[in-house]
Amino acid sequence: MSHRKIIEGYYCDINNLSDMLGKLTNSYRLLIGGASELNTVALAHKKDVKAAIDRVNKLGNTIDEIINALNKSSGCYTNYCRIRSELIKGKIKMEYMENEIDEELYLNEIDEDLDEDDDKKDR
Repeated sequence: MSHRKIIEGYYCDINNLSDMLGKLTNSYRLLIGGASELNTVALAHKKDVKAAIDRVNKLGNTIDEIINALNKSSGCYTNYCRIRSELIKGKIKMEYMENEIDEELYLNEIDEDLDEDDDKKDR
């Protein structure tokens, strides 16, 4: 397996953790809201409110674990991106980038001129 594929898989894992964190955080908010509403209901038993708070705490612990995993793993991915950027910067010469930008600007000007000519023909 190439190094690139390993890093792509690594990025996919980080992305999945990030998505999971967002979904669990939304669930956490809903659970807190539900526990709060349950607490205001006069007929609610104290044990039901405590059970709801326990569920919130368990989910909060899971969220903390995901945050810790993201903190540890995202640092490695950030280092990979930084090293890759430095390597690319060292390989690409400035004049090639300038030529590429000039060519793109030139092609954009040609497209604009063609659009203006088409507009004149339509009139």
